[in-house]
Amino acid sequence: MVTVKQMAAAYAEKHEMSPKDAAGLLTEVFDTVVQHVKDGDKVRIAGLGIIEVRSRAARMGRNPATGEAIQIAASRKIAFRAAKELKDAV
Repeated sequence: MVTVKQMAAAYAEKHEMSPKDAAGLLTEVFDTVVQHVKDGDKVRIAGLGIIEVRSRAARMGRNPATGEAIQIAASRKIAFRAAKELKDAV
């Protein structure tokens, strides 16, 4: 697993800036992505993919322990669709 701190250190070294400035830049980028997703926008990041919110309708389900039918409420979920470049790289 790679952390933001590790990404910031690598970015800072590559672009000759302080790790603190690089971490601040990455944090701002991620905060902007989160805000757009919260607002319901699709966020397309070239070479990585698309992050969006999808609405799921209310539906019937079953309690696995008892088999009793239950109503599952409507909800919003985050979806990520990987770009072709990312799929090919993996």
